[in-house]
Amino acid sequence: MLRAMSENLPYPDLAGIKPNFKDATVISPAYADIHSELTAILQYIFHSMSFSELGDKQNSELLMSIAVAEMHHLHLLGEALSRLGVSPVFSRRPPNKCEFFSAGCVDYSVSPAAMLASDIAGESEAIRIYECILAKLTDTTLTDLISRIILDERMHLAALKKAYRELVGQSSKDKE
Repeated sequence: MLRAMSENLPYPDLAGIKPNFKDATVISPAYADIHSELTAILQYIFHSMSFSELGDKQNSELLMSIAVAEMHHLHLLGEALSRLGVSPVFSRRPPNKCEFFSAGCVDYSVSPAAMLASDIAGESEAIRIYECILAKLTDTTLTDLISRIILDERMHLAALKKAYRELVGQSSKDKE
């Protein structure tokens, strides 16, 4: 069974979160917007399948293990939204049942270097967004959750950068 690429640290217990529409609007972009966990999941799965088709099992498994971690983040954010009093619909601004999520924001590159470069950019943007979210939250459990997710995102970014360096190094050796 494929394991999630996550830091070996617990996530905070979300049981104490109380309804708070302001905090819900702050975390909702990380849930199902253009640069969200949902986008990351779909993109990593697509890129994993693309690497698999190219016969690159190592990068395929790397991306799938990151996707599994992002699925856990999505679940935690959805639970947090529910506890904040908002239905976790896949829209830009839950609970609004408009502006539904679109898979059109997924990067559908199939070139190995382009896929990893896009994934690196996505993780960098996720970290930036989460850091902005931290500055706006009022609930300490939510700040603990976002801080914990950031640790995983940094781990993902480091692994993707390493994979990219290995791929680019391998490509330049192939040309020799």
